[in-house]
Amino acid sequence: LLAIINSFYVIYHGQENLKEIAKKIHLKTSQVSEALKKNGYHIKHNEFFDTITVITTAAEELTKKALDQGIEWHQTKNEISLSFNECINNEDIVKILDIFSATPSSSNLIRLSISKQLMRQTEYLTQPLFRVHQSETKLLRYIKQLETKDLSLTHAMIPLGSCTMKLNGTTELLSLSNNNFSNIHPQSNPKFTSGYMEIITALENYLSDITGFDKTSLQPNSGAQGEFLGLLCIRDYFKRIGENNRTIAFIPTSAHGTNPASASLCGLTIVPIKTTPNGEICLDDLNKKTDQHKDNLAVLMITYPSTFGVFDKTIQTICNTVHNVGAQVYMDGANMNAQVGLTSPATIGADVCHLNLHKTFCIPHGGGGPGVGPVCVKEHLAPYLPSKSNNAIANAPYGSASICLISYAYIRLMGSMHLKEATQVAILNANYIAKKLSPHFEILYKNENHCVAHELIINCKPFKKSAKVTVEDIAKRLMDYGFHAPTMSWPVPDTLMIEPTESEDKHEIDRFCNALIQIKKEIDDIAQGITDPINNTLKNAPHTPHDIANDWNYPYHQSQAFFPIPIKTPKFWPSVNRIDSAHGDRNLVCSCQNITTTTNVELYETNAK
Repeated sequence: LLAIINSFYVIYHGQENLKEIAKKIHLKTSQVSEALKKNGYHIKHNEFFDTITVITTAAEELTKKALDQGIEWHQTKNEISLSFNECINNEDIVKILDIFSATPSSSNLIRLSISKQLMRQTEYLTQPLFRVHQSETKLLRYIKQLETKDLSLTHAMIPLGSCTMKLNGTTELLSLSNNNFSNIHPQSNPKFTSGYMEIITALENYLSDITGFDKTSLQPNSGAQGEFLGLLCIRDYFKRIGENNRTIAFIPTSAHGTNPASASLCGLTIVPIKTTPNGEICLDDLNKKTDQHKDNLAVLMITYPSTFGVFDKTIQTICNTVHNVGAQVYMDGANMNAQVGLTSPATIGADVCHLNLHKTFCIPHGGGGPGVGPVCVKEHLAPYLPSKSNNAIANAPYGSASICLISYAYIRLMGSMHLKEATQVAILNANYIAKKLSPHFEILYKNENHCVAHELIINCKPFKKSAKVTVEDIAKRLMDYGFHAPTMSWPVPDTLMIEPTESEDKHEIDRFCNALIQIKKEIDDIAQGITDPINNTLKNAPHTPHDIANDWNYPYHQSQAFFPIPIKTPKFWPSVNRIDSAHGDRNLVCSCQNITTTTNVELYETNAK
């Protein structure tokens, strides 16, 4: 999300305007530097771009004077650092110089404070894209053109399993454009952030209450970072009590996919724990391996309900087994949308968990950021949460603080009763889909009551044998029906994992189920020889407007391709036909200079530099 915003900024300004902005920033910085020098202040560096450091014994006194005037800068004992950007105007510069009791320089000749060696010589932003959208009207149309290529919740449900693509309510998002929140620096002085701190403290308390834990940190910038922090808390806890030998992590095959990566990054040795045919953690395997590794076991990492969409009925026994040998239980919060108001990580026996605010608590999915992955812990792990002195994993004390406002609004708007109701409806929706699809697809991992949790997995492997149809074929064909595909081939190969969330009503869920049922009929037609096994709607999906404009050479009617089920809502049109998704992974292109064209002298000089 942040990268997209940055890219539009670059597209709008282009090469020349970006350079002009940089020049103005640098000249403003140089202007202040020259004025301070002429008024007797010592500037630490002769070369700089947008930041200068003033060395003065009056740093503390000057900083207090600045704060009284609503100006913030970075100050250490005898140094003040000032950073400038294109938003700084002449009035700001006069106010800054006035705090230093300095008069502006009378000279109009402000020299560049960057050496020639550091000045860029190569071309940049040479693509036509950076020269054609430099009016607000053209940029608006370009953004809209890109938007029409994306299938979002404005078109249909996005049933990605384990991703919880739920509604991001407009009311929840309003605060992001409020200047009182959006223009605060992460390191801002507490005297200017009392409203923010009230919200952050309240959100931390809400999340602690929801999880049943004692303390919460909002610092991690993603769920994966939250996992890593949670494991660091456990590591430091064992270090304090003198049990550095605990370096083993138990990870069931039903756990969330990022768990092994986080454990490995934290230096833990991973021992897998088997699951039973119904998707629960195998107690026999757990007991066996606990006895084997009891002296060195640090943590069991679980996901509850599991990634298979199952509530382990023995979950408290599992946690007690691990605690009995002195180890900790880490719960992945990826599936908290099935817990809130019904149970909690503390209730099941966990010691620490992370949450994904972009899942259960409504901040938008940002394609890698911004994100928030809070860590919630029991009291004995609280001392190891991030602070200025230990385990800080982000430069900002509260991570991506601005988007925490969304989750705060979500919780306040819902209240405890409706948070619980949302969980119940999410589970109900998943079970409704399971019941409706079960005559047509095999539903993996159901409990003794033939129920699933908040998500379900349908098995598509038999279709490879009966009709040579893959899970990718089904996913691509769903686009013709106006739906984003569910999660493919994870956590089980050749399956689709579906999570409807509480945001979808019965009509939309029925529409999605009917699409899958119709696709199953198309698969059956292939298996029975009614439809060509190679040239058919599934293998050719998705169908695009480009296909209409060209000669129609398919052995089925256009209406079957584009409107397989009559719809009253506007159709979503995929922009491109199917591509070779793995081509880029298997055909690497190196953009660096060919080493065979570089002389040994050049290599030596480059390394020396």
